[in-house]
Amino acid sequence: MTIDLRGLVPAPVTPFNRDGSVDVDSIHRLGSWLASVDGVKGLVVLGHAGEGTFLTQDEQALVIREFKNAVNGEIPIIAGITGEGNTVAALEAQRAVEAGASAGLVYPSHGWLRFGYQQGAPQTRYKEIYETSGLPLILFQYPDATKATYDLDTQLEIAGQEGVFATKNGVRNMKRWDTEIPVLRKTYPDLQILTCHDEYLLHTMFDVDGALVGYGGLAPEPLVELIAAGKAKDYAAARAIHDRILPVTKNVYHRGSHMEGTVALKEGLVARGILEHATVRPPLLPLPAGADKEIAAALQSAELGKVAVSV
Repeated sequence: MTIDLRGLVPAPVTPFNRDGSVDVDSIHRLGSWLASVDGVKGLVVLGHAGEGTFLTQDEQALVIREFKNAVNGEIPIIAGITGEGNTVAALEAQRAVEAGASAGLVYPSHGWLRFGYQQGAPQTRYKEIYETSGLPLILFQYPDATKATYDLDTQLEIAGQEGVFATKNGVRNMKRWDTEIPVLRKTYPDLQILTCHDEYLLHTMFDVDGALVGYGGLAPEPLVELIAAGKAKDYAAARAIHDRILPVTKNVYHRGSHMEGTVALKEGLVARGILEHATVRPPLLPLPAGADKEIAAALQSAELGKVAVSV
């Protein structure tokens, strides 16, 4: 595979107009800004942060196309592939290719979150998606607290399949992280290992090639620095960056539900001058009154001010 994601890969939000339609102008502002940050290696759209499962098929294609236009094709656009069944997901990936996606981030079949999966089933999902679409794929490891998390043997088998070139790991169990990541690294030295622990980045940054995080869509500048410190094994520098952005981390990700992070990211982008408002799609709801001011104050304390974007 020739796609190099060794750096920061933001998973940006999907901006909406106040009437709930996709806001193409704001996609262009957001995408062009992120692509201008040195160290950003690609964008993942239609994920959790991007409210991808809340969009129609036509809207999903529109988001892929417009983010690709926004970055002028300079960095790859990676599409979240979230369809429930193998064939449904494979056709989704095919549509993503037609819309201009360069790779796909494959979500587990969401029924597995509650009921678990049969051994061997995840492997068939990746196989059919790749054989149908030809889309290079990223293995997505879900949190250990869910029944959709893959055991090590399953991860190794998927990582060894044709078309799989990277893994986004969000296991959120440091015992598993410390034992499984070295095995993946040793078995597949060319597999790009990306952390997606938005709220635990410091603790995973020293073992990875980069970070694939929604957080990168709001605060790319310090996260690029954090990745560089991790690769240099410079704990003091990494800790200083972590502590500087911790107020932002708390205001975005230390909430009652991780899904609230999407709303908080949009409020943060309003504070940074990228979005005009933080409209989300139901079932997401606005944050409590005053949250926007708290997020803006946290960004200011982290020296993350307004950005100038010319589109």
